[in-house]
Amino acid sequence: MPRSVNHVASKARRTRILKLTKGYFGARKNVWTVAKNTWEKGLTYAYRDRRNKKRTFRALWIQRINAAARLNGMSYSQLMGALSKAGVEINRKVLADLALNNPEAFKAIVEKVK
Repeated sequence: MPRSVNHVASKARRTRILKLTKGYFGARKNVWTVAKNTWEKGLTYAYRDRRNKKRTFRALWIQRINAAARLNGMSYSQLMGALSKAGVEINRKVLADLALNNPEAFKAIVEKVK
């Protein structure tokens, strides 16, 4: 009995991945094996960087809070220690947003915990 191969499904699978690699440079966009490997590696990077993004944003918030705190005569670590001692439960994301967009409110918070 002759071998049965589902060309429709395999071609559809290849076409789907080649569509996903549209815009890549050189053989990465049109050579099946290269495109498949690039796409798979891209998924790995995407998974990794969804986690790294959280670290990056936290570091950015800390830098912004530190800069604003120093304008108000405190360092970042002194400010965070004073906030926890005073029982002010405000996270770094909100503090950084206040420091950037509403310096008066940030200054009021700093004065409250000084």
